[in-house]
Amino acid sequence: MDDAQIRREVLEALQGIAPEVEAESLRGDRPLRDEVDLDSMDWLRFLAALHQRLGVNIPEADYQQLTSLDALLAYVGQRLAAG
Repeated sequence: MDDAQIRREVLEALQGIAPEVEAESLRGDRPLRDEVDLDSMDWLRFLAALHQRLGVNIPEADYQQLTSLDALLAYVGQRLAAG
């Protein structure tokens, strides 16, 4: 899966949780949860949706690494590449 496909899947999962999000307006370097106003339950649902769509397990210990869209995309890309 290439970077564009990963981005598309992540954004579709995000819009499934927060349909009001305009993907093209998201800045990759800003705190994602703040930018799209996700509470803790929405955040967990989003991570579960990523697992369902991409098969990526994200342990709770790694949540702190997923601060921005760019960081999340890089993390997911690394996990997918590692198999």
